[in-house]
Amino acid sequence: MAIVSPFADLVALLAFIICLIHRCGAGGYDAELYHPVILVPGFTCPNVEARLTDAYVPSVPRCGELKGKGWFPLWKNTTDLVRQDYVPCFEEQMRLIYDPTLNDYRNLPGVETRVPDFGSAHGFTSKNDSSRIPTCLARVREELELLGYRDGDTLFGAPYDPRHAPPLPGQPSQVYSDYFARVKDLVERASEKNQNKPVILVAHSFGGKVILGFVNSTPVAWRKKFIKHLVLVSPTPPEGFLGVLVSLTSGPSFLVPSVPPLLLRQMWRTFASTLLSLPSPMAFGHRPIVITNHKNYSAYDYKDFLTALGLNTEVVKRVLSMKLRIDPPMVPTTYLNGIGVKTPEQVVYRDGNFDMAPEKVYGDGDGTMNLFSVLAFVKELSRQQEASIPFKFVEIANATHFDIVVQEHSLKKVMDVILEANR
Repeated sequence: MAIVSPFADLVALLAFIICLIHRCGAGGYDAELYHPVILVPGFTCPNVEARLTDAYVPSVPRCGELKGKGWFPLWKNTTDLVRQDYVPCFEEQMRLIYDPTLNDYRNLPGVETRVPDFGSAHGFTSKNDSSRIPTCLARVREELELLGYRDGDTLFGAPYDPRHAPPLPGQPSQVYSDYFARVKDLVERASEKNQNKPVILVAHSFGGKVILGFVNSTPVAWRKKFIKHLVLVSPTPPEGFLGVLVSLTSGPSFLVPSVPPLLLRQMWRTFASTLLSLPSPMAFGHRPIVITNHKNYSAYDYKDFLTALGLNTEVVKRVLSMKLRIDPPMVPTTYLNGIGVKTPEQVVYRDGNFDMAPEKVYGDGDGTMNLFSVLAFVKELSRQQEASIPFKFVEIANATHFDIVVQEHSLKKVMDVILEANR
């Protein structure tokens, strides 16, 4: 026989009273108040599936064992990648090729990819199943669901292909053109499903860059009709940050944590998204960001630096031709970012050996994003206040780039912004 605790009865009674006060609907939330929410996660959260056709020529036979067997999860669980010794195949099949004729990126011949579960707030996951930390906006989603939000009804997700980059003027991206069209349709459907209420977009890390690119690709009149509020949580600033340059130089340590970064470096260097987040002269100026005994490199020296790394000449030209343009979204926006955390702002390769982990010189930031880059971004976004469109920047002391959507003190501030946007 089940034993009912008096404390449980009290909790239930309090919940009922609160519900009456807030005029809760059948879903447990105020049906007249809440706006639909779309979550856009960070770089490592979207899942990638692959399908290998006869055109695929694997570097080693075992990488072709799934040829002709349909779609399979290429990037969903890094533990499985290591346990099944699939990391070399993963590294090969995730690579992109820059096509100078198209001025765009594509997969290796015979490798088809897709991002599954678009539209679902549960459609993106942490790649490290051994970690007990609920990353990838999981805590934000849980809090929203406790408020009565329901996946596919009032709560949605917009995962993307993290290898590609939102298109810049004059630099096409077929992948993102298709993605932006899907997001636009998702926003309109979410609004229509909820009595034509405009949506709240909540984006973390690289998802912030992605969704800002989307918003700025839409007509202003459309934004005013369909977007209630834009919540940017530690977004990747267009001015860049030093961490992405370190990954470009010595390999990424966060994609498959148990694998030496050098094993994934060549793959990482093929991603369009990597190059889009390089430190910009707009924030980093002429200060040396890479220091060696023979030569120092600033954000103005990419031609020499990227060539020294052995990057494709055409790719270097594409990077150098990037014109940094930051347009405010022209919708009500709140930007939250951690401060007061030791953050690399210079790296030292004393003997010029980029295969070795560098020494680091630290400044302020959130452990990943440099504070001066964040503030330069804030300055550009705040220009929309001149048109009387709300913009607010929220600093959160000691919140790291990844924990800002996990730890209670910072998560509460994120949720407060979302709830305020609902009013």
